[in-house]
Amino acid sequence: MNRLIDRYAVVFVAIAATLWASDAYFRNQLVQHLSPTQIVVAEDALVTLFLVPVLIRSRHELRALGARGWLAVAIIAAGAQALATILFTASFSIASQHQLYAETFVLQQTQPLIAIVLAWVVLGERRRPWFWPAAGVAIVAVYMVLFASDPFSPVTALQNGRLEVGLLALGAAALWASGTVFGRFALGSISFWSMTALRFTLALPVLVVVVLVQSGVGGFGHYRLSDFVPNLLAIAIVPGLLALLLYYRALSKTPASLATIGEMAYPVAATLIATAPPPWGFNQPLYPAQVLGTVLLLGVIVFLNWTREKAPAVVARPLSVARG
Repeated sequence: MNRLIDRYAVVFVAIAATLWASDAYFRNQLVQHLSPTQIVVAEDALVTLFLVPVLIRSRHELRALGARGWLAVAIIAAGAQALATILFTASFSIASQHQLYAETFVLQQTQPLIAIVLAWVVLGERRRPWFWPAAGVAIVAVYMVLFASDPFSPVTALQNGRLEVGLLALGAAALWASGTVFGRFALGSISFWSMTALRFTLALPVLVVVVLVQSGVGGFGHYRLSDFVPNLLAIAIVPGLLALLLYYRALSKTPASLATIGEMAYPVAATLIATAPPPWGFNQPLYPAQVLGTVLLLGVIVFLNWTREKAPAVVARPLSVARG
């Protein structure tokens, strides 16, 4: 399995991103009485419970992070894990009041461009000439999937857009992009197990503070026992724990600028899931352009995996090595 992930690392990043989108199947059962932040903090708490033993066993490994490594992990936990979701949700909420959904979605798609620039600045990654047209095709493919019903809706939304909607969406994109790049950086010092554990455990206090600020102590009183089984537990295990473990394992063998293209499978998968009937989806129609866009993106991901240069050496150590 390790050899398979090493060989098809970009593809496995895309698989992990697809698993992230599966939370829609369970999240739709919770949004009637829980806010997005309340859902995220419960998910994070459950995953943290699973991963506390990992941190205990890998405590000696964490010393290898150093100051820059801890800064990278802190940015991932507070930014990509906690604040990015809150910013995106806020952007979408304001956009919905003015019927400008496309503004949020199109600006959030700047994420791969930001990640590529950060990978160049932070990690010194340089791509071969064929990467750029492939990345362009991937961006067009995702555009086709997201805006198949009205290809010009982003133009209209941006022309009549609101500044706060755009800033919030760009902020979320920048934080998610930084999560990819700094995650790649941190994986040079710690195992993918430890990286996953740190992401969730360090994000939990941030999320708790956000809930307290938004709703006070009463914000933790809206949960029901039926929320945890199966919905919150399923979100924690599948798009949470399993997806992030697979993601960081694959990222350890993938340049960040290639991984960010693989992550574009997430909005495509989320859009296709929306075509499912309620309560799992929104029964949205499936357009031929969405099928074509999906095929194009899959083709780009396979192509980049096939042509990728060997990633800089990163040790993706198994959990057993971290035992003290």
